Amino acid sequence: MRIISLNLNGIRSATSKGYYPWLAGQQADIVCMQEIKAQAADMTAQMHNPDGYQGYFHYAEKKGYSGVGVYAKRQPDVLVQGLGIADIDNEGRYLEAQFNDTPVGPLSVVSLYLPSGSSGEERQAFKFSVMARFLPHLQALKASGREVIVCGDWNIAHKEADLKNWKGNKKNSGFLPEERAWLTELFDSVGWVDVYRSLHPETTDDCYTWWSNRGQAWAKNVGWRIDYQIATPGIAALARSASIYKAERFSDHAPLIVDYAV
Repeated sequence: MRIISLNLNGIRSATSKGYYPWLAGQQADIVCMQEIKAQAADMTAQMHNPDGYQGYFHYAEKKGYSGVGVYAKRQPDVLVQGLGIADIDNEGRYLEAQFNDTPVGPLSVVSLYLPSGSSGEERQAFKFSVMARFLPHLQALKASGREVIVCGDWNIAHKEADLKNWKGNKKNSGFLPEERAWLTELFDSVGWVDVYRSLHPETTDDCYTWWSNRGQAWAKNVGWRIDYQIATPGIAALARSASIYKAERFSDHAPLIVDYAV
């Protein structure tokens, strides 16, 4: 089972950069997308349902902003749009596809877009608020008896190996001690698994999934690893390969591709 996660930085922009021809050759079973930056009326038939896939979306209320989506080869048994928390759901940040009959039993795949706090104190405060309210949901998912994979842009680099300029970013959103400690709690206390790191524990420069559009960050590979597939232990143990596709650029993020022996 191949699962791809990608922050598109606008589905219309990614379309113009060759996203769909690339996707057609990937043979992915499920594709999780973040930062759609569109509403239903903006979407073409290809964006809604590319060849071989059915598309599901949770749009933000604000036009041209946020939003998440899932492409799946088979129809989910249940689709959960949002967390049931108005100020988070208004921004279109959570979409869960539940499949009740799979080789690993009940399986949920989530497309998640955690907020960025880089624009200022108000958004950082909102980010911390989302993290605090999302944690009980992650604890409940872990305890649900389902296998779960939460894909997406978490907007946090966990450790020093996860970004190039870690020394200069200790006080910046995305690498704040509180954010990093929150991820550590998910992994060490709640029991989630960082799938990429489970397969590539030592990788540094090749692990990045996002590069700023400023200062030739892409050309110099001054990147961050902020896109993850975080899974329950059972399905995480079945991960056989994890790679970051950088031969083409559809966004300021790169696709994270994980193959599971399912």
